[in-house]
Amino acid sequence: MVTAPTVPALLPTYAPYPFPLVRGEGDRVFDDQGQAWWDFYGGHCVCATGHSHPALVKAVADQAASLLFYSAAAALPVRDQAAAQITAFAGMDSVFFCNSGAEANENALKVALLLTGRKKLGAFQGGWHGRTLLALSVTDDPKITEPFAEHLVPTLRLPFGDLAALAAADFSDLAGVILEPIQSMAGIKTASAEWFRALRAKCDASGTLLIFDEIQTGMGRMGTPFAAQFYRVRPDLITSAKGLASGVPMGALLMTSAVASQLKGGDLGSTFGGGPLACAALLATVEVIESEKLMAHATGAAARLRKELMESVVTEVLGEGLLLGLRSAHAAALKKHLLAQNILVGGSGDPTVLRLMPPLNVSDQALRALISAIHAFTPEQP
Repeated sequence: MVTAPTVPALLPTYAPYPFPLVRGEGDRVFDDQGQAWWDFYGGHCVCATGHSHPALVKAVADQAASLLFYSAAAALPVRDQAAAQITAFAGMDSVFFCNSGAEANENALKVALLLTGRKKLGAFQGGWHGRTLLALSVTDDPKITEPFAEHLVPTLRLPFGDLAALAAADFSDLAGVILEPIQSMAGIKTASAEWFRALRAKCDASGTLLIFDEIQTGMGRMGTPFAAQFYRVRPDLITSAKGLASGVPMGALLMTSAVASQLKGGDLGSTFGGGPLACAALLATVEVIESEKLMAHATGAAARLRKELMESVVTEVLGEGLLLGLRSAHAAALKKHLLAQNILVGGSGDPTVLRLMPPLNVSDQALRALISAIHAFTPEQP
C-alpha cells in the first residue's frame, strides 16, 4: 500500500517571513514574541490607512453588529453609499463590486470582449494582472502563464512607455488594452504623461477600451485618488482592490457612463461582491484618506525619501508617491540588512529593485528608521 505524502493543512504559496505576525498598529506589525517591525511592504500594498486604524475598526465592528452580510439580492444603503463615494473619489460614473484585484481585472477584460465583440486583447511587457484566465492572458510572467497557454486569449504585447512602438501598433482588432500605470512587480517602471495621452488617443481612434489596472496605484497612493488623475487621462475602466478597503477583501470595477450604459442586468455578478463589511470599510478608508490628508502626506514622504537617500547604496528612487522602487546593485543584501533592522520591504521581478508600499500615513519615525538603516548599510567587498 502506497502511503500518501504528508502535506501541510495550509497549502504553501509565498515564502513567508521567518516569524508569524499577530498584531498591527499604524505602520508597524508585531510578531508572536512582541517584536515590532516597521512595515514598508504594507501587506503587499494593501494597508492604505495603516494597520487597524481606529476608524476602520469601528466601521467594521458597527457594521458587523447590524448586518454582517447580504448579497445583491437585496438593496443595502451601505452599498449604495460606498458606490457613490468611490465613483466620486475616482472620477468615474458607475461601479461593480467584487472581491479581489484578479476578479476586477477579469471582469474588466470580459466587459471589453463583450461590448466590442472582438477576440483579442492588448497588454504590455512586464505587466502583471492576476491569476484568473483572462488576467493570465494579459500577464507577462511565463512561469504562471505557460501551463495554461492553450486556454488564454490572444494578446498583443507591447513595450511599456515606448511611443514609437505604440504609434506603430495596430489596435483595430483589440477589444481592450490593460496596463498598470506604474508596473509594480516589474520593478516600479513608469511612463511619460505624453505616452499616456497617446495611448488614450490610439484607443479612441480604434474603438478599443482603455483599462487602467489601479490595484496598487489607486486609493491615494500616488498623491492623487488614482493614477488617472495623476496623468490626467480618463480610461474607460479602472480596476481597484488592495487598499480599497484597508485590508478587508474587496475589488471594484469602475467605469464611465458610456461603458455602464451598455451593460444589462446579469452581465456581471458576484455573491460576496459589495458585502456590507467591505462597503463599510471602503467608506471609512476614503474618509480617513481625505480627512487626514494622506495623499499630500504620501507626496511629502516620497520627496523626503528621494532627497535623503542620495549618496547611499540606493542609486535611484523610482516611482511616484508611496509606490516606490529603490534601485541598488546590492538589493538582495540590502533587503536582508533591513530585515535585521526590523524593517519590512518588498522585492520585485528586477533583482536590483526593492519596493516600498507602506501605509499612506507612514510616520516620521518609520521614515527616519528606514533612511538611517540604508545609510548604515555597507556592502560586503568581493
